Amino acid sequence: MQTLAQHLSSQGIEAPLSQLILTLADTSKAISHAVRHGALAGVLGATEQENVQGETQKKLDVITNDMLKDALKADSTVRGLASEEEDHIVEVGQSGDFLVCFDPLDGSSNIDINSLVGTIFSVLPAPKGELSQQSFLQSGRHQVAAGYVLYGPSTMLALTTGKGVQLFTLNPDTNEYLLTNDAMAISKDTGEFAINMSNQRFWEAPMQTYISDLLLGKIGPREKSFNMRWIAAMVGDVHRVLCRGGLFTYPTDNKNPDKPYKLRLMYEANPMSFLVEQAGGKASTGYENIMDIEPSDIHQRVAVILGSANEVDACLEYHGVDYSQEPSL
Repeated sequence: MQTLAQHLSSQGIEAPLSQLILTLADTSKAISHAVRHGALAGVLGATEQENVQGETQKKLDVITNDMLKDALKADSTVRGLASEEEDHIVEVGQSGDFLVCFDPLDGSSNIDINSLVGTIFSVLPAPKGELSQQSFLQSGRHQVAAGYVLYGPSTMLALTTGKGVQLFTLNPDTNEYLLTNDAMAISKDTGEFAINMSNQRFWEAPMQTYISDLLLGKIGPREKSFNMRWIAAMVGDVHRVLCRGGLFTYPTDNKNPDKPYKLRLMYEANPMSFLVEQAGGKASTGYENIMDIEPSDIHQRVAVILGSANEVDACLEYHGVDYSQEPSL
């Protein structure tokens, strides 16, 4: 099996980007170690602070954010970073080639129950000139790499540099990421969907009708049975989609009229959409392709519908959108 470093070399990935990916991977090994120690290390529970989203921070949210920030500050390829746990962008170098956006610990509500959590990252080219928030506001099409690390029974890294999606598994004996799937592919059809059903009454009418038709199974208009899955961590749900197909959605809702969307564009929706498209799936808000959105803020939120291409198309038909064409690259 190839190590991560060997794979990057064999794919002809340029040295600066390889260096950055290896920095992210090495930091994820340390995060995996911290997650696995859990209560033994006193890292469980919540802090007294809230992040910029108004969400109570978990201790591990803060710890993992600092671990990634310190590692990226020490990497000469990085010009700046943006994180779910940082109010503003952070300048880390004067001449780096890349900007990094990340969610240091996705699914942190799962921490205290020993369930799946992960790290999501997106790498963008750093524009010339003075660094500002505007430097980061690039559509997902500009990403040069994206991925996530899933901290589960085994620690796994899913990565794309625009050449498909590769899956690496951390060998606990050697502490090396080894290539275990060199071309992840999402089946076009599926019988699984993932959604937070507790918000059903708050969804828009098209999503209400779509999910109701799925639940009717063989006696409904879809004339097939569907199973629902929900991990409550985007990393876990998207990982399942990449492994065996499915549809994942966190749609628009009116539960809080000031926050109709849940997931963040820059460091959740964009990197996951890049992975899904590279694996043959599709990703949309319900009305437009996620990767084509021109961001307005580093913490911007969007609706997300992604996964098996034919099922995403079926969902979008309920929204009155013809999204049957292949996404533009």
